[in-house]
Amino acid sequence: MKRFSQLAFPYIVWSILLLLLPMIIVFFYSITTGGNGIISFEFTLKNYIKFFTDPDFVIVLWRSVKIAVKTTIICILLAYPVAYFIAGNNDRVRNMLVFAITIPTWINMLVRTYAWIGILTEGGIVSKFLKMLGFAHTELLYTESAVLIGMVYNFLPFMILQIVSSLCKMDRSLLDASSDLGANGVQTFLRVTFPLSLPGVVSGISLVFLPAVSSFFIPKLLGGGQYFLIGNVIENQFITVGEWNFGSAISVIMAILMMLSMYCVRRLESKNSQESD
Repeated sequence: MKRFSQLAFPYIVWSILLLLLPMIIVFFYSITTGGNGIISFEFTLKNYIKFFTDPDFVIVLWRSVKIAVKTTIICILLAYPVAYFIAGNNDRVRNMLVFAITIPTWINMLVRTYAWIGILTEGGIVSKFLKMLGFAHTELLYTESAVLIGMVYNFLPFMILQIVSSLCKMDRSLLDASSDLGANGVQTFLRVTFPLSLPGVVSGISLVFLPAVSSFFIPKLLGGGQYFLIGNVIENQFITVGEWNFGSAISVIMAILMMLSMYCVRRLESKNSQESD
């Protein structure tokens, strides 16, 4: 045991330096104002008060949560049928399909998002296709729809893989038992398959909602600077405005929001696992 503690010590120190120390510094900046770094400062909560009393920042936060919820719902609706189809194949075909799903994630997310600018721009593939269907002029780029498309495209694989993993771990004998008891395909899915796959859905929600609510470069590229989310506000406060204290306060608020979201997701996952047992 002592030997294990000695081996783990460098990793603990490294984790503190990379994870805990930056969070402490951000929190310190969020509750201070003025001064010259850590040399001269005063403690205050005015950065938090400013955020919650300014309706513009609250609107941006609500918009961020709203588009993250939309992204998560769309990802679930698109991912579940795909994951169900993948899980229903034999191991060889399943591995090939999972490989095909993961290939796009090998490319940097920024590059993939840039590609959507060319696809959604006027005269792009989507625009030409819509004109063929009879739509005279449809503005896609630099809209909420473009941001939503970019979010779903980038985060959809994470939802699919989580649901596939959950479906593959399911005991197939339960499906046979359901059939022997006279349940049809729809009843078996609703009462057996879907409840047992909920842990994968819940894990997928955490992997989609959390990065979506704090994303900044997807709305920046596909929103053209006209569609601000909370991640863009934080970036703007640090890089453009130079208000590190206020930017740190917003970062702490988002961190608390994410931790609460993770707590709720884990509680839901734990409840589902207890019910399935």
